[in-house]
Amino acid sequence: MSKSYQPIGVFDSGYGGLTIFKELLRELPQYDYIYLGDNARNPYGTRSFEVVYEYTRQAVFQLFEQGCRLVVLACNTASAKALRNIQQIDLPVTFPARRVLGVIRPSVEMIPDMTKTGHVGVLGTNGTVISESYPMEIAKISPNNPIFVTQVACPMWVPIVENNLIESPGAAFFVKQNLDELFGKDPLIDTVILGCTHYPLLTKVIRQYLPNGVQLMTQGAIVAERLKDYLIRHPEMELDCSKSGRREFFTTESPDNFDQLANLFLGSEVKSKHIKLG
Repeated sequence: MSKSYQPIGVFDSGYGGLTIFKELLRELPQYDYIYLGDNARNPYGTRSFEVVYEYTRQAVFQLFEQGCRLVVLACNTASAKALRNIQQIDLPVTFPARRVLGVIRPSVEMIPDMTKTGHVGVLGTNGTVISESYPMEIAKISPNNPIFVTQVACPMWVPIVENNLIESPGAAFFVKQNLDELFGKDPLIDTVILGCTHYPLLTKVIRQYLPNGVQLMTQGAIVAERLKDYLIRHPEMELDCSKSGRREFFTTESPDNFDQLANLFLGSEVKSKHIKLG
């Protein structure tokens, strides 16, 4: 790999990270990017911390081998279950000059300015909810003014999106069911975080059943803006990232299958290549 080609890596367990990737391209189109989806081992949401860490570690190291010096984990489950270990254990020993960023912290940092009631809801996969990552990170950024966090797992939302059933009666049924559960637990919630990168594709349906006045937070634009800020604050990393507008896509599954569904997430044609991890 040429030293002049040092793209920004974007990793997800499947397709959802493409909603983050889409916003990165909109906000920072000049950079080179590699997107890697571990579709063959998806979903990550029901897997243990140890397995998610190992799978994510393999993907990050593969992106490093492809020339990436900076990798964004565009996956809430990987950010929740693997990011800390990669940052604290792997990078200092093996890749001290590389960086890996997640999607949870950038989203959480917006919460104090958004909520007026101090009551926030999180909709996510089982893995993200069980990890307690959102409540823990929110507690860190607002220690003096506690914010009450209520979480609900939405296990049907990802298959609804990936089977392109977004406008189906089933989508409306499960979205309403999960939102009723969330607000049944805490009717004072005024801000809802979509804690899975698949969920923005359900935004239209979600808004139909969201109580009036409740804000909906999607992660893509926030992560893109925070990455832009990160690169400004770390000029040495910004200079290392190559800028020719090149985009590459890799999947651990069938490229034909990936390309077909990736078009739905990204809104443009995708041509991916197969890659093996582990």
